[in-house]
Amino acid sequence: MQIRLGYDIRFQNNADVPFIAMLSVHPSRQKDLREPDFLQTDPQVRVEQYIDVFGNICSRFLAPPGDIRLSSSSLIEDSGAPDPVCFQARQHPLMDLPPETLRFLLASRYCETDLLSDTAIGLFGNTTPGWPRVQAIVDWVHNYVTFGYQFARPTKTALDVFRERQGVCRDFQHLAISFCRCMNIPARYATGYLGDIGVPASPAAMDFSAWFEVYLDDRWWAFDARHNQPRIGRVLMAVGYDAADVALTTSFGPAMLCSFSVVTDEVKPITAAA
Repeated sequence: MQIRLGYDIRFQNNADVPFIAMLSVHPSRQKDLREPDFLQTDPQVRVEQYIDVFGNICSRFLAPPGDIRLSSSSLIEDSGAPDPVCFQARQHPLMDLPPETLRFLLASRYCETDLLSDTAIGLFGNTTPGWPRVQAIVDWVHNYVTFGYQFARPTKTALDVFRERQGVCRDFQHLAISFCRCMNIPARYATGYLGDIGVPASPAAMDFSAWFEVYLDDRWWAFDARHNQPRIGRVLMAVGYDAADVALTTSFGPAMLCSFSVVTDEVKPITAAA
């Protein structure tokens, strides 16, 4: 299947403002693109791309005073299959984990493993290691945290989510990530496109989505504590310790967001007329 991806974001600045944007499809999915995935700006400015420490594509540019529009439209080929599931995926003993995964066991800006460790052990210490343990964590967060855009707060951490039992999609993921790390399962935050493909359409405006990935049985697997079901058409953009590492845009100066829209729609094949 093919999916149309895109965004249209507008800011207003009172002066020159440097920006870093993480709006590109992740390098692991670049081979699937059927149209270029370029960040376009209006007015046109010089955009410099680089790869960050997590392997994400970042775009750096200087926005002039006034309005600036960031946009893109591309097409990607997708298998059309739901997220892979492997109930037998094993949890690695800590000493057998690849060195590059160990950093995803540590506390981070929004994931306070030191403060949630006792709680995690009490809740999940008797679960079966591996996939069943991760699924138990996802089930708990999905069942005990209430979703609502009115609960969003940029400073909300995993501990806050545990105490308040409410949040937006990134908050669900932060709490699940923290619990996984407390149980010695490497977990990282992920963001990207996730349309309403194969599920009832949401009445809310389309947005970018957050999920998380865990390292089991020699590979990374996608989990989603908010939706808690395998989904079709998940397109990765960036990964990091938590949401602080994958901000869609970071401005180094005052910048007012004026509008924001995202497109992620399945492209239906054209059938020949009889």
